[in-house]
Amino acid sequence: MKKSTRLFITGSVASMFFEQFIVSNAEKIGIKGFLRKLEDGRMEVFIEGDNTKVDEMAEICKRGTQHTQIRKVEEKPERFQGFKDFRSIKI
Repeated sequence: MKKSTRLFITGSVASMFFEQFIVSNAEKIGIKGFLRKLEDGRMEVFIEGDNTKVDEMAEICKRGTQHTQIRKVEEKPERFQGFKDFRSIKI
């Protein structure tokens, strides 16, 4: 079963290290979608794939790295979009 989720992550997440952490984990797990830094400092992460893989990736995003401080994560289900890869996009 396929699933899509959008996460809005608040905390010390604007670093290149956190971005690379998310991208490399998404590629390793086989997640598709994107991440982008929002103007208000939050990180938006859209993830889709098999149910268990999306849940696994969402937990990784919520946990972060040892150098990030996640203060808040808003999670909302989304319609499956059929992304072909995972990438970091600029707005």
